[in-house]
Amino acid sequence: MPDQIDSKYSGLLEKKWTSVIRLQKKVMDLESKLSEFEKEFTGTGPIRDKRSPVEWIPLPPERHTLKGHREPITRVIFHPVFSLVCSASEDATIKIWDYESGDYEKTLKGHTNSVQDLAFDPNGKLLASCSADMTVKIWDFQSYECIRTMHGHDHNVSSVTFMPNGDHLLTCSRDCTLKVWEVSSGFCKKTFVGHNDWIKMVRVNRDGTLLATCSKDHTIIIWNSNQSDLLASGNSSHVKCTLKDHDHTVECIAWAPDSAFSNVLEATSPNQKSDRTGPFLISGSRDKTIKVWDVNLGSCLFTLIGHDNWVRGVCWHPGGKYIISVSDDKTLRIWDIVNRRCYKTVEAHSHFCTSIDFHSKAPFVVTGSVDQSVKIWECR
Repeated sequence: MPDQIDSKYSGLLEKKWTSVIRLQKKVMDLESKLSEFEKEFTGTGPIRDKRSPVEWIPLPPERHTLKGHREPITRVIFHPVFSLVCSASEDATIKIWDYESGDYEKTLKGHTNSVQDLAFDPNGKLLASCSADMTVKIWDFQSYECIRTMHGHDHNVSSVTFMPNGDHLLTCSRDCTLKVWEVSSGFCKKTFVGHNDWIKMVRVNRDGTLLATCSKDHTIIIWNSNQSDLLASGNSSHVKCTLKDHDHTVECIAWAPDSAFSNVLEATSPNQKSDRTGPFLISGSRDKTIKVWDVNLGSCLFTLIGHDNWVRGVCWHPGGKYIISVSDDKTLRIWDIVNRRCYKTVEAHSHFCTSIDFHSKAPFVVTGSVDQSVKIWECR
């Protein structure tokens, strides 16, 4: 009997010791991972030189919180050349800030109602703004003077953008129209009709051959816009396709940079890849989703689900690896395109987040909110 007990427990102490050592190693590994994550969360790491700029993402805490507006922020954009950021607000003003120092620079006053959108021309010499006062204004960004006010829309003008050559301006409105304006004269050259409800945003692709508009009618329309026939008469010939997959108002859109193409293709299933050529577009909607579209085929490639409220702003990481979004759930989210998942969530503001912009060259992101603040986030 004692022999049986001895054989039963023989080697047990050694096993216990080896398992303790194994567990200790696991604990140490987990502790080192935890300290890495804690550093990342508090903003002291990962250190920049350990990561390629393609992988830099906005991390808390914010570098600057800019306050001065008296009403919710509607749009934030970076200047293409100078270290400046502009914010538009429901208080009818546009404010200019230095995003590196966090200093307030200037307030542009001229609109009489909420300023809805802002856009710089390619060299940053002109700033265009549109407003619920039904006007579009062009500002000289050196003298800060309003040099032109354009009238033509019959309702709230919700979005504005320059054509890549800077000669023409595009605007869309709650009056369901998209208009083309000549910058030099301020004349409306053409009006597009296609949506049957409020057009929320207009954006043009890099070479100016395609326009995208999104609307309260749940659709996105892609328009052909070759400069030669942009001002020709007629309307229907300009519609390339209509994208329908959202279940609610489509709030925002953004064209994919060339750097994102390979990642988008990798994220699609293998049997779809052969016929995918792009260009690609992302859209954010009140249905809480972000969709990635192949514009050439007019189809939705995949949907990113994770926000708990309306998606109000979307943009591409210049490196092409991530999509960044803000929402009425008060968060900023970074999405891994290849794996089609939320990579990181940042609690960004104390109220709804309304707008986001990612600097094309510098490692900075700017967000605006109903809490009346503009925040500058450093990427690392």
